[in-house]
Amino acid sequence: MKRLPIGISDFRRVIIDNNYFVDKSLIIQELINSNAQITLLPRPRRFGKTLNLSMLKYFFENQKESEELFKELKIYKTKEFREHLNQYPVIFLSFKDIKSNNFKDSLNKISSLIREEFGRHKEAILTIIESVNDEDRYNYYDIVQRRATQDIYEKSLELLSTLLFQAYNQQVIILIDEYDTPIHASYLHGYYNEFIEFIRNLLSGAFKDNEFLYRGVITGILRVSRESIFSGLNNIATHSIVDYEYSNKFGFTIDETKQILADFGLRDKYDEVCDSYNGYKIGEETIFNPWSIINFVADKKHRLLPYWANTSSNELLKHLITISSLNFKKSLEQWLNGESIKTEIDSNIVFSEIEKNDKNIYSLLFFSGYLKCVNKELIEKRYYCDLAIPNQEVKYIFKNIISSWLNESFRDDRLHTLLKALIGGDIELFEELFSEFVLETLSFYDVNKKNEEAVYHAFLLGILISLNDYEVISNRESGVGRVDIILLHKEEKQKLAIIMELKRINKFREKTKETALENALKQIEEKQYEVEVKKRGYNNILKMGVVFDGKRVWVKR
Repeated sequence: MKRLPIGISDFRRVIIDNNYFVDKSLIIQELINSNAQITLLPRPRRFGKTLNLSMLKYFFENQKESEELFKELKIYKTKEFREHLNQYPVIFLSFKDIKSNNFKDSLNKISSLIREEFGRHKEAILTIIESVNDEDRYNYYDIVQRRATQDIYEKSLELLSTLLFQAYNQQVIILIDEYDTPIHASYLHGYYNEFIEFIRNLLSGAFKDNEFLYRGVITGILRVSRESIFSGLNNIATHSIVDYEYSNKFGFTIDETKQILADFGLRDKYDEVCDSYNGYKIGEETIFNPWSIINFVADKKHRLLPYWANTSSNELLKHLITISSLNFKKSLEQWLNGESIKTEIDSNIVFSEIEKNDKNIYSLLFFSGYLKCVNKELIEKRYYCDLAIPNQEVKYIFKNIISSWLNESFRDDRLHTLLKALIGGDIELFEELFSEFVLETLSFYDVNKKNEEAVYHAFLLGILISLNDYEVISNRESGVGRVDIILLHKEEKQKLAIIMELKRINKFREKTKETALENALKQIEEKQYEVEVKKRGYNNILKMGVVFDGKRVWVKR
């Protein structure tokens, strides 16, 4: 049985070490036959981008014979294989590990990658370097001898392609992997504008009006706005997860997933695997998360663990949830309840405007793989999607991020004590701890009088996520009204069932907290919220009024 290449992104190593390989080689044929000189392929992380670009490098590069690597693959039988194998000088850079917290470090790391790539082509370049013009020769030596300034590095890919063309009399291929990883880092750490200026100049030098370029391929998670990065690149084609081109070239299709499960004797696990790792739609293809599938198969006990969730700190997602609007936070509740949100999707992400517009946050989460499109419509040249959480693994990520934020904000065991007091019916202790919790952490939800009730609702739901043994029902019709929150133990119906009605003190109708609390409990009775609870077999019922005024909270049973 072949080994699974977990964490191996070098194509040659995967093949020569006889690792299991899901054949995506026809991406080569599709790329060659494309009309686009430059192709941008945004896909979620761990969907095989680096491995695919590595495969392109070994196929096209003229420095080595690599026919043996492709003999068992689909591309081997095509006419493109004979015409293009090992015919081009290749420039390959991967930015997947550039995650610095300041511009200087980021620039130094990218400069180091560029120097390494110049060094990889040293032998060919030295055959022609004395015959090139003075500026190119001086800049080359400045780079390899570590004297180059930022402006020289910004032109370095243009220079390298020029030198390689002169050395081989052949156009070059430029492959840039995970181009937006350092962009995410620059946004999170506050040097976005400075870095964008650098990366724009670097990519423009490589791709804009470069007569020595045969093909360019760029991968990443997002398509960062044309205005900020790809300005002037009219010859670039972007094929994101809403498009049909290259739709089956990243991630595993249904047939590929079934095949790998069958090959490792796990065919009967397909339905469980679907629930945990399925849910992505690229073009018309249903796609499984490949990283999770491989790790599930490789796991000795074949546990359905959140493998993809554990490959990243999810720092960007956590930041977006923190800075998002109240409407977005309410969307979290709907997603965790299995519902979808209809919104416009914009494939041009403008990081500097993310905090101004929820559409940008929805789009970013969608293209990053945290949300799926249940239904897609093209209306007046704009895509509208019904967005939902794709599978159990991603649901875990959302829950974990909310829970970790709450635990960071409420560091000791008071959160556990608060929840224990609630489900045990100790309302006095719950009121005390919940009041402390609100005072210490509620700035996350930006309380003001216009949205106060909705804020408390969303905030309380965030806390209740930690109750894994309980079903949390929110804003659902019950009796003759719509109940705020119901808590039901998933297995033991004799456990306390809790009905909560949330109210803000109305200074005109309810001048005291006592009046507001009475009105909250009265509403539970009048609207017969307990009907739904009793219908499901729960008879041990606690009815609670939760009243607030700014950051002050009172509770009555």
